[in-house]
Amino acid sequence: MKRVISGGLWSMARQVESPNYDQRPNGEVSLLLIHAISLPPGQFSGDAIEALFTNRLVPEEHPFFAEISHLRVSAHFLIRRDGQCVQFVDTDHRAWHAGRSSWFDPRQRKWRAVLNDFSVGIELEGDDATPFTGAQYRTLVAATQWLISRYPLLDKTRITSHAHVAPLRKTDPGPAFDWAYYYQQLGTLD
Repeated sequence: MKRVISGGLWSMARQVESPNYDQRPNGEVSLLLIHAISLPPGQFSGDAIEALFTNRLVPEEHPFFAEISHLRVSAHFLIRRDGQCVQFVDTDHRAWHAGRSSWFDPRQRKWRAVLNDFSVGIELEGDDATPFTGAQYRTLVAATQWLISRYPLLDKTRITSHAHVAPLRKTDPGPAFDWAYYYQQLGTLD
């Protein structure tokens, strides 16, 4: 599938096209989901995350890769430990990051599923136990501000974690993510 260029490419991100996306059914972007990922688990750096999101993960390179190499997943963004941002999917398109999940939408006063339809997924390179870096928070804040300025339905009250929308399946970004610091930094940019 060839990427159709639209306005959802962030100029601050390095672009690496993932084939794992499709069109948003209603064009809505009203939720930001924050995730964390490390491949192999607990290890940082390397190209395994990019390989996973572009269907190039080599199962023989690590036992965990053999378990997940069949997955067809993506996120809109990955923020590396050094703060570098990689964009895999145009934010106007639907990335495949939320999985089975649900979220109570206070505006619509109802539970919503199929969150990929209306959310943007940002993966932070990390795990539940390792503190995220200052560079990651700076890039995350900048990306969040860009998204909020781009999508009128998105605001600071519509940001949540993968753990919150899939609590029986996921724990990310985990207790190592400092929500208070993140929101404080977002507040300084108003």
